[in-house]
Amino acid sequence: MSSMRLVSFNSLDHDRAGGKEPRAGVIDGSEIVDLTDPEIGLPGDMCELLASGPEALERVSTAPRTGARRLALGSVRLLAPVPRPPKVLAIGLNYRRHVAEMGVEVPEHQVWFNKQRTCVVGTGHSIDLPRVSELLDYEGELAFVIGRRCRHVSKEDAPNVVAGFTIMNDVSVRDWQWRTPTWTMGKSFDTHGPLGPWLVTGDELGDPHRLRIRTWVGDELRQDGSTDDMIFSCWDMVEHLSTAFTLEPGDVISTGTPAGVAAGFDPPRWLREGDHVRIEIESIGVLENQVVAEPEAR
Repeated sequence: MSSMRLVSFNSLDHDRAGGKEPRAGVIDGSEIVDLTDPEIGLPGDMCELLASGPEALERVSTAPRTGARRLALGSVRLLAPVPRPPKVLAIGLNYRRHVAEMGVEVPEHQVWFNKQRTCVVGTGHSIDLPRVSELLDYEGELAFVIGRRCRHVSKEDAPNVVAGFTIMNDVSVRDWQWRTPTWTMGKSFDTHGPLGPWLVTGDELGDPHRLRIRTWVGDELRQDGSTDDMIFSCWDMVEHLSTAFTLEPGDVISTGTPAGVAAGFDPPRWLREGDHVRIEIESIGVLENQVVAEPEAR
């Protein structure tokens, strides 16, 4: 299957283009082909779309050649590619240089935690600086999305269950993270799972373990690494996780962060209100979010 960029989006023109419900689309140049258009007739929910199987993805690949409704990228609000994933699983301490900057031992086994799915937001959405902490950190990460329900997947077969790749900012509230060994509370504040801008499918991405990954805070380059610094590969992760539990279409798996996080500096360089965080991974794109003071209510 050739490379495609799948998106979830809301139209800014609700009256003309279908309302506020998230819809799935495929990028074609500077436009989005709406996969929910009757000429294509695919689900608007990304998890449901991925679960529809190979025949549905074949229809996605041919969608740009149809007369289906198109929207300019600038006329929509991009959501996370999977706005409400069934699970968000993230591995910790998976880059050798990051392990070194944190002053800990290289883990013998994979170190996993979950982020609550309510933390997920899209590119352009704000990141809340919590009222309860000033120790707000960024983590630019390669993430991948599971494409079919599976269990006991071998390392060799793992690429066949992955729908595609995207970018995650594993935003962390460090004092809340370090209070417990599970890390979940400090990793799951609302808005602390930016994901996007789209899901890149197919073979043209190349080896996911040889991608440059960079994170800027404002104009300052903070992280500049490569996924070849991973300790455990993407395929190791699928094999390990699926040994214990079923992976489902739409599950997001985030693969760890390179060196350069705020906590790794002396003194730490925490995110502040007004900071703009930009994460770029080659062959995928750019994820951008701005830090704001947590509002009284959302």
